[in-house]
Amino acid sequence: MRIKLFSNYLPLLCLTACVWVSCSQNREKKSGKKDHTPVMRLTTTTIEVPQSYVADVQAVQFVEVKPKVEGFVEAVLVDEGEHVKKGQVLFKLSSAELYEEVKEAQAHHKQAQAELKMAEVEVDRIKRLVEKDIISPIRLEQAMAEADVARLQVQQAKSRLQRAETNFSYTTIAAPFEGYVDRIPFKVGSLVTPSSLLTSLTDVSDMFAYFKINEKEYLEYKRTQLSGIDQPEYNNLELILSDQSTYRYKGKVETVEGDFERGTGSIAFRVRFPNPEMLLKHGVSGKVQMKNNLDSVYLVPQQSTFEIQDFTYVYVVDSTGKVKVKSFEPLERYGDFYVTQDFAPGTTIVFEGVQLLKDGMTITPEKLDFETIRREIEAKHQQEQ
Repeated sequence: MRIKLFSNYLPLLCLTACVWVSCSQNREKKSGKKDHTPVMRLTTTTIEVPQSYVADVQAVQFVEVKPKVEGFVEAVLVDEGEHVKKGQVLFKLSSAELYEEVKEAQAHHKQAQAELKMAEVEVDRIKRLVEKDIISPIRLEQAMAEADVARLQVQQAKSRLQRAETNFSYTTIAAPFEGYVDRIPFKVGSLVTPSSLLTSLTDVSDMFAYFKINEKEYLEYKRTQLSGIDQPEYNNLELILSDQSTYRYKGKVETVEGDFERGTGSIAFRVRFPNPEMLLKHGVSGKVQMKNNLDSVYLVPQQSTFEIQDFTYVYVVDSTGKVKVKSFEPLERYGDFYVTQDFAPGTTIVFEGVQLLKDGMTITPEKLDFETIRREIEAKHQQEQ
């Protein structure tokens, strides 16, 4: 009987509860007041922020191996990916034309030497005859001039021979430095010319990583350098590889380009990374990362913000509990926070529930400790990762 009676009154109780909730909401709207809204007071802090830059990673030495003369590939003496020493022979070319030029130059040189010897003998013979007054001294002058011409012809023949031998030596192609052989597209029997790429050679004992910074960052770096202040962040750079792993060896800035790139207004830094394990290869992708200390900045939780037309806002709470919309410029993101310098010390903002507020509404603040909030947000972020 009691159960039946309760069942009859249940709809009436639900209706009464709904009416009470509706009336409460209407009173809240009319008063413009929201109870127990979590707020937090912003305080300045110092943080270490990683900054990443897209890097162009190159071998410390890289060269395209091309023949200096035309010829057929006679021998390929190395394999792709092989480590070679400086001076080690990589390819041999066959060129009948260059070989014949050497033989012809040798013959011409020998002929010129023989003609010079004959001319010198003739000078000696005529000199003796002149001394005996058998012939005129004019004939001696002619013989000496002929010997000078023969001597010049020997020099010309010698130069021709050296040039021919040099060109023929180009048929043997050696490594200009120690490194690794890249792809070899031409096989034995292929005709190659000076424009043909036989292979590439890379020295990856060290690696260069080039990254670009804007003019503002460059000026900050240069002014600090000129003031004599140490900049450890530029001497302990990290390289983030394509699999998001961090390369185990740190890099150091070696040099800066001489001018800014037109259009982008950026300038490139060159960082040297050791590569003892030969993990890095020429052309790998990656990012150079440095850690900067930002002093006297505010951390604003992302959940405390909202965006309108690419501008970021928060609700600032005054001493009476009245909220007011304020825009700020995030310098960058730091986990689940925005980093900014656009607030005054002691500013109180709404921590959560911003979607339920309107400009000018009065709330009852529920003050939360910033450090507690920060630890909770960072712990949650780590769990999500």
